[in-house]
Amino acid sequence: MTQSMKGNVMANRSSGLDSLLDALRQSGIDMDGFGGAKGGPKEVDYEEVEGDDEGASRSTGSGSGGRGNSPHIDINLSFFDNMRAPSKPALIIGIVVVLLILAGCYWWFHPPINIHSVDMWVWIGIIMIILFLFFRAKSKARQTGTATVEASKSKAKTLKIVSYIPLAVIAVGILGAVFSLSIIPGNAEKYASVLKTDTLEFAQDIKEVNYNEIPVIDRDSAILLGNREMGSIPEYVSQFEVSSLYSQINYQGAPVRVSPLNYADLFKWFTNREGGIPAYALVNMTTQDAEIVRLGDEPIHYSTSEPLVRNIDRHVQLKYPFYIFDEKSFEIDEDGHPWWICPVRTYTIGLFGGETIDRVVLCDATTGECQDLALEECPQWVDRVFPAELLIKQYNWYGAYNNGWLNSFLGQEGVVRTTPGTDGTLGYNYIAKDDDVWVYTGVTSATGDKSIIGFVLVNQRTQESHFYSVSGATEDSAMESAEGQVQNLRYTSTFPLLINVANQPTYFMALKDGAGLVKKFAMIDVQRYQNVAVGDTVADTQKAYEALLATNGVSADAAGSVDVVQKTGVIRSMAQAVIESNSHFYVTIEGDDGQIYDFALPGLLDIVGYKEGDTITFTYLEGTGANPAYEIVDGEGDETATGLPEDTNSANVLDPNASTVTEPGTSGAAGAATA
Repeated sequence: MTQSMKGNVMANRSSGLDSLLDALRQSGIDMDGFGGAKGGPKEVDYEEVEGDDEGASRSTGSGSGGRGNSPHIDINLSFFDNMRAPSKPALIIGIVVVLLILAGCYWWFHPPINIHSVDMWVWIGIIMIILFLFFRAKSKARQTGTATVEASKSKAKTLKIVSYIPLAVIAVGILGAVFSLSIIPGNAEKYASVLKTDTLEFAQDIKEVNYNEIPVIDRDSAILLGNREMGSIPEYVSQFEVSSLYSQINYQGAPVRVSPLNYADLFKWFTNREGGIPAYALVNMTTQDAEIVRLGDEPIHYSTSEPLVRNIDRHVQLKYPFYIFDEKSFEIDEDGHPWWICPVRTYTIGLFGGETIDRVVLCDATTGECQDLALEECPQWVDRVFPAELLIKQYNWYGAYNNGWLNSFLGQEGVVRTTPGTDGTLGYNYIAKDDDVWVYTGVTSATGDKSIIGFVLVNQRTQESHFYSVSGATEDSAMESAEGQVQNLRYTSTFPLLINVANQPTYFMALKDGAGLVKKFAMIDVQRYQNVAVGDTVADTQKAYEALLATNGVSADAAGSVDVVQKTGVIRSMAQAVIESNSHFYVTIEGDDGQIYDFALPGLLDIVGYKEGDTITFTYLEGTGANPAYEIVDGEGDETATGLPEDTNSANVLDPNASTVTEPGTSGAAGAATA
C-alpha cells in the first residue's frame, strides 16, 4: 500500500471513529480505555498488517491490565456512577416523594402483603432487580473511581456483597415455586388430599327430582332475560347496565341467578355516585321470570364498577391487607339484601401450591361493613364460598395423584379427571341439594374417551365432596344425542343438569334456538344415552321420559313415579312397526276414540298371541302421544307379561344399546305408518 493511500485510509478511519467515540462519550459511556491514548485510537500500521498473517489476527489497539492488544469498550451505568451525594433536605424530600409514590401504587394496585401472593412477588422482583443494579454500579464505581467518587477496594467489596442480597430474595421466591411442584417427593400425596371425597350410592343420596324446582335455563339464557328486563326500565337503562356476574344461588327455596347493576361508564358514575346503584337483577331459573329488584333507601355503594375508594376489590383488600382473596361473588340473603362474598385463599404446599379456602369475608354491599368468618361460621344462606373452578381443580389433583406422581403420567392406574366442556371451558353445572349449591361434573378416565365412570358433587359452601360410580355417556355425548333429535330445527343444547328420575341418573337440558331462547327440553338416560325424550314443556318431557324408562325395562321403579292405568277391552286394530331396532305393536281398543297403546317388545312379548277381536286386559302409562303399555294381565288380574323384565340377565331383556324415543305430540300410529 502506498504512503498516500495509507494516509487517506487513516484519515477516513480516524474521522469516522472519532465521531463515533465522541457520540459514545456524550451518551455517558467511558471510552477512555479504547485505543492507546486517552484522546483517541492508536494508529494502525497497515503495512505490518498486510505483511504479517499472524499480525492480521491481532488488533493493534493498546490494552491494559493483562488484556493483550484487544480493543475494548468499558461500559458503565453513568446514571448510578455519577450520582452525587445529595444534601440533607434534598435527601429527605426525595425519600418522602418515593414513599408517596410507593403508597400511591400500593393503594391503586393493592397487592396482598403475603408471602404466598404471586402479585407481591412480582413487585418484590422488580424492586430487587433495581437494587441489584444500583449496588453493582456503585461497587464498580468504587473499584475504579470516578470524578465524584474516590476509589476504595474495601467499599467496593462491601457493595458487591450487598448486591447479592436482592438476588437471594429472588432465589427464595424461585425455590418456593419449585417446592410447590407435584414432582417434589411427598407433594403428590398432599395435592391428592386437598379435597377429600366420599363414595356414595346415587339412588340413596340424590333425591328424586322435584320438577317445580329444576333449573331449566343456563347462565347465557339468564343473562339474556335479565338484560331484556333491564331494557324495559327507561330511568335505569340510560345510566346503568347489568353486570355479567349472575351468581347462581338458592333464594327462598328456588334456584335463581342474581347480578348487581353497574354504572354504564365513568361519566355515569360521576353523576350517580352519591345515590349509588339502585337495584339488582334476579332471574328465576325454574320459571324463567326476570325482574329488576329496586333497593329503595339502601342502594349498593360498593361494587366492581366503582373506580376509587368504594371499589369492592380495593375496599376489602385494604381492610384486610394480609389476606389473599379469591374470586368474589354477589349474593343476596333471604331478605333480599345484597352482599359480596369474598373467599380467603391459602396455600398448603410450598409457596404457591395446594390452594384452598380457609376463611370468608362477607361485605355488606350497601354500607361496606365486613364480617371475617371461619368456614364453619359461614351462615346457611351463603351458597358460594369455594369457586367452581377451584373445586374442579382440587378434584383433578386427587384424580391425578392419588396413586403417586410417577403413576400420574406413566402407568396411569386409577387416574381420572373431570369431563371437559364443549367450548374450551371447564364442563360443570350446579345442583340444588339440601339448601346448598353443589358443583356437578362427570368423571372420565385419563384417556379422555366418550364415557364416564361416575360423577362428583362438591358443596360450594362446605367443600363436602361425593363421588357416585355410574357408567354412561359424557355430557357432550348426551348433548349431541339431544341435538340429533331436533337436528332439522338446528337447536343447540345447554350443558346437562344431573337429576334423579325413578332412581336413574338422568341428564336434563334445554334446547335453544339461534337467538338463545329455550324452545324444547330433553331428558337422556346417563347409562343408555340413546334413550332420549324431547318435549315442548318440562311436564311433557317428564311423561315421555318416564314412559320411555318403563317401556324399555330400564327401571322397575319407573312405574311408581307415573300414573299406571288398567284397561280392559276388545282389540279393534293392531299394527306392527320397528323403530330404532325395537319392535312395537300399536293397538286400538273398541270404544276408545283416538287412543293408541304401544306394546314394546321383547318386554311385552305376549302381545303376539293376540289378534283383532280378542279381549285384552293391560295396564298402561298415560302419555301425550301413544300410551306406553306397562303389563298384560289375564282375566283375573294376575300378571302374565310386563314391560319391566324380572331377570335382567334373561334373553327377554332389551338390548341396552337399543332405544325407543317417545316424543310428545307424535302419534304412535303415524310412527307405525312411516316405519
